[in-house]
This record gives sequence, C-alpha cells and structure tokens, in this order.
Amino acid sequence: MFRALASIGAATLSFLVATGRIVIFAVTALATGLSPPFYLRVILRQMLDIGYFSLPVVGLTAIFTGMVLALQSYTGFSRFSAESAIATVVVLSVTRELGPVIAGLMVAGRVGAAMAAEIGTMRVTDQIDALTTLSTDPLRYLVLPRLLAGLITLPFLVLVADIIGVFGGYLVGVYKFGFNPEAYLISTKQYLETSDVVSGLVKAAVFGFVVTLMGCYHGYYSSGGAQGVGQATTYSVVSASILILVLDYGITQALFAR
Repeated sequence: MFRALASIGAATLSFLVATGRIVIFAVTALATGLSPPFYLRVILRQMLDIGYFSLPVVGLTAIFTGMVLALQSYTGFSRFSAESAIATVVVLSVTRELGPVIAGLMVAGRVGAAMAAEIGTMRVTDQIDALTTLSTDPLRYLVLPRLLAGLITLPFLVLVADIIGVFGGYLVGVYKFGFNPEAYLISTKQYLETSDVVSGLVKAAVFGFVVTLMGCYHGYYSSGGAQGVGQATTYSVVSASILILVLDYGITQALFAR
C-alpha cells in the first residue's frame, strides 16, 4: 500500500515539476518580447509556415469532416424525420468544436513535430549555445516568434477550415440528399450566432499557442543525440494533442456552461 502511495506521490510531483518548467519557459519566452530587438522577419516566416503551408492538409481534413458529419447526421435524424436540422448541426459542430480541434491536431502533427525536430537538432549540435555566444537570446530568436505565429495564425486557419467544412456538408446535403440549396443556406445562417464562431477562434488561438509551446519546449530541452530528438518530436505531438482535447473541454465548459 505504501509503495502504491509513494508511486502516486512521485508521479504527482513529476507532473507538477514538468508543469512548472513549461510555465516558466513560456513566461520567460514571452517576457523577451517586451524589449527590442524584434525579429519581425522570423515571425512572418513562421506565420507563413504554420498558416499557408498547413492550408492543404487542414482544408482537406475539414471538407471531408463536414461531409461525413452530414452523412452521419442524416442517418440519425432520418429516423425521427428531422432531416431539416442537418445544416444546423453541421455548422454548429464545425464552428464550435470540429474546426478548431481538427486544425489544432493537424498543425500539431505537421508543425509541432517540425519545430521540436528543428530546435532539438540545434540543441544537440550546440547551435543554441552558439547563439548565446553570439549574444543572441535563443528564447527571443527561436521560441518567441513561433509562439506569436501560432497564436496569431491558427485562428485564421480555423476560419478557413470552418468555411470549407460547412461547404462539405452543403455538398452532401444538396447533391446527395437533394436538399433545396436556398433552404439549406437559410437553415445554416438562421441558428448560427457570432458567439459560436468567436468561441472557435478563441480555442484556435489557445491551441496554436499550445502546439508551438510544446514543440519549442521539448525541442529546447532535448538531449542524447538523434534518439533524443526523436523522443522530443514524439513528446511534442502527444502532449500537444492531449492538451488540445483537455483544453477544448475546459474552454467549452467556460463559454457555454449554463
């Protein structure tokens, strides 16, 4: 019994230590942005990499998600003669939940892993120490631009994913099930509120920050050569994905709980 309690205590302490290190890492990196120099070109390059180059995979995932959602909704609602609610379910599901979550997971797999690998390689090859030797703050040059780029870019990426996902549901509803196009669009707009879209964009900003933070953190503290870089890449994707799902519930509870 005491061994079990000791194991639980050790795991809890390890979790708290890791959480503290991540918070200190994030706060320290953000604090470097309060004073010059500012690497605007690096920020823009990261925004391009996170946003523009992630559009194909996010858009492709979003459109098929909307299409599948419409198919499954029709299967369920047809049993209760409630097919007219499909458009509402699709647009609310995509804007509130599926758009931000799917975009966050896709960016975590594509961008978060790349960040961890890039920064981890710089760490094990002493390039980060070289930056310090050259009087360049690694957190200011490597971490802060990625955090800001993720925070700014992912909401725009999710907005595009929302449009594509709703369009996917429209394609299935109109061309497969024969819904009236005008009636489908009216039903889509009738129950969609500004708060639904805004809540999804708030989630997207949080998810973008979390994805880039996990990628930078695990890469920055990686060690052990190529094997350590591989582990950092795995840890960044897994931790970002879990945090996205946990934070999704927390933000939804905070915004929509009555």
